[in-house]
Amino acid sequence: MAGHSKWANIKHRKGAQDKKRAKVFTRALKEISVAVKEGGPDEDSNPRLRLAIQNAKSNNVPKDTIERAVHKASGADADNYEEVAYEGYGPHGIAIYVECTTDNINRTVSSVRSIFNKYGGSLGTNGSLDFIFTPKGVFTIEREKIADRDKEEFELELIEGGVEELEYEDDFLTVYTAFEDFGKMNQHLENLGVDTKSAEVQRIPNIRKEPELSEAKSILNIIDKFEDDDDVQNVYHDMELTDEIMEALEAE
Repeated sequence: MAGHSKWANIKHRKGAQDKKRAKVFTRALKEISVAVKEGGPDEDSNPRLRLAIQNAKSNNVPKDTIERAVHKASGADADNYEEVAYEGYGPHGIAIYVECTTDNINRTVSSVRSIFNKYGGSLGTNGSLDFIFTPKGVFTIEREKIADRDKEEFELELIEGGVEELEYEDDFLTVYTAFEDFGKMNQHLENLGVDTKSAEVQRIPNIRKEPELSEAKSILNIIDKFEDDDDVQNVYHDMELTDEIMEALEAE
């Protein structure tokens, strides 16, 4: 899994000055809306909403904005969002999985297809990438928030929560679990009093491809175009982010 959390960490480090901050807010609020529609507006009885609010707060979405989103989503004039996913290949044969939340599927599929076609990729059929990606629980924790904990003891506690793999990377610890252990680990971290930077189910590639730097730039370009789309929530790929690629990204 090396490289996955590196990309997440870059986004965390740059997040405060990121010009796409408004879109981060929008995506967090969409997740709240979908969660309310699915399980109601009560955090205590709706785990998905509780998690969506937790992630929104970690992205510095103001409390009153979150409350307004919950109130609106539970009213008669709530936006009618649907969750859809699209699969395909980008430049140089890189697999790309695009998760969307939309109120207009026709608009969304047209936009996703256009990005694939315009930037050297091709849209595939649903299920075509099932053999490439495996859904995993992924929890990102700021290491400074667990600095006072004994490392060995804390790792043993994480084993009780169902951890599959730990990845220490600069300022963050990334905890991976099996998909079915996501809820268990989330509750376990709450019980331990550990605040997460993010907690979500992600699609992790089983094998990663290592492109040349010049190829990586064109791949990251198409990924950026997807992430710029207002309907897109998450983009996953099977490119290995090598040290050379990371250094080039951090230099930009």
